[in-house]
Amino acid sequence: MRASIPFTRRAFLGTLTAAGGLAVAGLPAGPANAAGHRDWHRVAEDVRAELRHAWGSYRRYAWGHDQLLPVSGGHSEFFDSAHPVGLSIVEALGTLYFMGLDDELADGVRWVRDHLDFAGVDADVQVFETNIRMVGGLLSGYLCTGERALLDQARTIADILLPCFTESPTGLPYRRVNPSTGDITGNVNVLAEVGTIIAEFGTLSRLVHDSRYFDAAKKALRAVYDRRSGLDLVGTEINIETGEWTDSSARVDPPVDSFFEYLWDGWDLFRDRDLKHWYDTLTRAVLRHEEERLDGGLWFHRADMTTGAALGRETSELTSYYAGLLGQSGHLREGEAYHSAWASVLASYPLLPEGYDYGTGKATDPGNQLRPEYVDAAFNLWLVTGKELYRERAYDYYLRQKRASRVANGWTIATDVTASPVKLGDLTPGYWWAEQMKYWYLLFADCPRFDYRNNYLSTEGAVLRGIIRR
Repeated sequence: MRASIPFTRRAFLGTLTAAGGLAVAGLPAGPANAAGHRDWHRVAEDVRAELRHAWGSYRRYAWGHDQLLPVSGGHSEFFDSAHPVGLSIVEALGTLYFMGLDDELADGVRWVRDHLDFAGVDADVQVFETNIRMVGGLLSGYLCTGERALLDQARTIADILLPCFTESPTGLPYRRVNPSTGDITGNVNVLAEVGTIIAEFGTLSRLVHDSRYFDAAKKALRAVYDRRSGLDLVGTEINIETGEWTDSSARVDPPVDSFFEYLWDGWDLFRDRDLKHWYDTLTRAVLRHEEERLDGGLWFHRADMTTGAALGRETSELTSYYAGLLGQSGHLREGEAYHSAWASVLASYPLLPEGYDYGTGKATDPGNQLRPEYVDAAFNLWLVTGKELYRERAYDYYLRQKRASRVANGWTIATDVTASPVKLGDLTPGYWWAEQMKYWYLLFADCPRFDYRNNYLSTEGAVLRGIIRR
């Protein structure tokens, strides 16, 4: 996600030397300087060292492949088992830049320039995943380095995706395309996949002076907004050929989540007033019909989009992103309360579980996929408020994740956070390179390559505004 910061540079620098910030119960003391204050730069260096360590393992065991298997010392592919596209390289480009790992960055750019061939993928790929991971990663890499091959690759991939929009009778995109054959499939789509396009497509339009990409993404968002209910709620799943809802439950959980992000982002990045109006209208409805206070915590339940009736309290760790979005978009009280609700879950589990029922307080999916959303929200709330509380929470989670997920060859997912010790899987997801480690580093480093006052990070952590070239 992204942030535009209202407080001054002087206030920001003041947070770097503040005496520990707000107290957070149960946090370890951590590194401190001679005055006893938290030494955030030492924390940042530790994050950087962990990223560099994992990158070395990726180079040894998975170079050019999509994802590292750090426990077995192997690799896996994300899009096409027979055709790797260097997904982890693409997702890591921006993070390597901000961390000043310029030799590693040069190696990654060289691999993309010489070897990336997304058109050779012979499998049905999701428009959504391809856009946020590949198009977004390449655009961010281009903006960091100025390497034209990265921009050319981003446009080539966007051109593969574009017919999913232009061949739709409603403007809502088909869900999948085969890059090798051009075959388009998936006439039922979910809102996150329909609407999480405009940041990357709009940035591409601006860079190559071709409005087709932005226009296609905005048309898809409009098609959803125009089908909202009388309560100004939208559903979860829609037939893109008929425009009929196939799942009329309203939620901020997946698979809707980043639809709301990108309405706000279209305003933040491009100052498109339609998108801001649509975001404001739908968000008022969410706060009116889905917000719930329970045992002192603020949560969001699912609701019927037509009647507003509550449908359930099961939620996902991915939904913790919403705390940051609310804070950025003028609903700071709700955003801070929602982040506190998620922080309270860590009293029961060493890491946030994938699924959680806030009514019962029980994990409904005990895994942990190295998700970044809780830290993403802490990052954005810190940028908006300047409160040390959010760096402290992010630091606490860094220590928890490192303790549980670090293995000899990097960091891996967990399969059960309710077990003691936490049970581990064998995967470093591509998004780990783009998101979690970048958020932690930028929180702690006072990075000279990042504009803390005026920036934008996509839902996949791709920095599309706020890059200071060095």
